[in-house]
Amino acid sequence: MHVLLSIALAMAGGLVLSRVVKLLKLPNVTGYLIAGLIVGPCCLNLVNQTNLGYIKIISTVALGFIAFSIGGEFKLEHLKKLGKSIVTITFCQALFAVAFVMLGLFALKFAFPDQIDTPMILLLGAIATATAPAATLMVVKQYRARGIVTDTLLPVVALDDAIGLMVFSICVALAKVFAVGEQLTFMSTVVTPLLEIALSLVVGAALGALLALCMRFFRSRANRLCLMIVAVLAGVGLSEMNWPMGLSLSSLLTCMMTGAVFANMRKDSLQILDGTENWTPPLYMLFFVISGAELDLKVIPLIGIAGVAYIVFRSMGKYLGAFTGAAMVKADKNVRNYLGLTLLPQAGVAIGMAQVVANTPEFAAQSSQIVTIVLCATLVYELVGPLITKIALVKSGEIEKTPKRAKKGKSAQTACTAVVTPETSTAATAQADTAELSDSNETEK
Repeated sequence: MHVLLSIALAMAGGLVLSRVVKLLKLPNVTGYLIAGLIVGPCCLNLVNQTNLGYIKIISTVALGFIAFSIGGEFKLEHLKKLGKSIVTITFCQALFAVAFVMLGLFALKFAFPDQIDTPMILLLGAIATATAPAATLMVVKQYRARGIVTDTLLPVVALDDAIGLMVFSICVALAKVFAVGEQLTFMSTVVTPLLEIALSLVVGAALGALLALCMRFFRSRANRLCLMIVAVLAGVGLSEMNWPMGLSLSSLLTCMMTGAVFANMRKDSLQILDGTENWTPPLYMLFFVISGAELDLKVIPLIGIAGVAYIVFRSMGKYLGAFTGAAMVKADKNVRNYLGLTLLPQAGVAIGMAQVVANTPEFAAQSSQIVTIVLCATLVYELVGPLITKIALVKSGEIEKTPKRAKKGKSAQTACTAVVTPETSTAATAQADTAELSDSNETEK
């Protein structure tokens, strides 16, 4: 089948399944993944393995835009408003997820040495950090949740993915050393990974600064959109190049830094970045459908133990990490008890990380298992995650069991000034800054 026809069928399948899952009140990303599974090699084979290889570039470009969008939310003035409490909680829940998954899989490695190896442990540990903002925000918006847990949750999910990308870049560099069987030296385990991360940040910063500078000479929305596309494609392209000393850039980190520098150099960055929302939804849809098509059902029995362990240990890490972080900053009791439950959903960024693994030649032996584990975990989290988030917000008293209609002339939402401590921002500020993370069709970044 011609590759263009395969792309058309993939998009058509994504559209149809997105309507089906909406009837079940599930996120669109779930429908996209199921559509990919149906049209892919494992089922109908309408998008065969050969064509998947041809359209792989779509996933690569989509990843660049996902990272660029995350970077666009990473404004220094916003971080200052959030205060130390939010940053502490975010770091704790992310690092606890990494630690629990890595330690849990490392323990299982002794019992199942043929199924779990060191690169897999490092990569799955890093992927565990990612949280799905769209699924969480969907619940908050749908049920008009408001209160101290919601006010803490919104900035945490916005900051979490940026931390996750940095942790992932470090773990990828280390996993390559173990995957190719290099001798463990200070150069290979410390210097080279740090050089690759630093180079990614420098290249991304240069592209972001250049993008901000070029915006002065182009005023129309169309031209500015073209400039952003050029910047992202340049970031992805430079990351795919072979650099001196055998170094390789992280496309996710490079594009995230491009977005971050651009956002901090332009006061009107949010309005400019809104221009990408007009054309990226089809790109994101194809990204998720392609990811679903790559799900290998034959591998599922082989990754049963590792897959279950990943879901269990990540859930434990997220909950206990949020609890510990909230306790450290002496947060409200409801924040300590329920925030961790709202951080379980996982989708776009995690799938993006898995795709990076699949596209890295050094991880050929682990990529199929890791992609399958992450996609299966995503389906589980997207099915139960929003429900658990709703239960947590109901338990904390921030969702009315029978929502009342807003009175005429009054807003359905009210601003709450307390987040965790007086140093954090207001709920209105947190929601306004975080709302950009979800697009009109609820596609996960």
